[in-house]
Amino acid sequence: MRRLLHPLTGSTTWIDYNGTDVVRSVWDGRANLGEVEVEGPAGHFELLTLRLYNREAHQWSINISSSATGTLSPPAIGEFNSGRAEFYDQESFNGRTVLVRLGISDITADSCRFDQAFSADGGKTWEVNLIVTETLMKGEPDKAH
Repeated sequence: MRRLLHPLTGSTTWIDYNGTDVVRSVWDGRANLGEVEVEGPAGHFELLTLRLYNREAHQWSINISSSATGTLSPPAIGEFNSGRAEFYDQESFNGRTVLVRLGISDITADSCRFDQAFSADGGKTWEVNLIVTETLMKGEPDKAH
């Protein structure tokens, strides 16, 4: 995982983390729960992800919580098209409201790429601030690193 150290400030300093994302499928694949644990120069952190499929809308929601806050983020809503997914929500970041875009791409049977970007100008421009490359750990079907 690579994280932009100070998003929306013009910073170009990235820091790297290593860790795991243990994902468990529930509701016959219409939901999954992920436990993320990573270490890096800025410390250790844990996330919980809850992804839910809405059959009526044919869309997914992604909800994220940090062990530091214990609260769920607003759901990012989106869908998969042509091998890529994009999810959007609106959040407060450093005292101002920003749009958040989560992307999933390069999807294979044993890997994928996640990225997160912020827009402070209503979606005209986007700054990527998080990149995660996950690969399936052999012998552990629900564990990625």
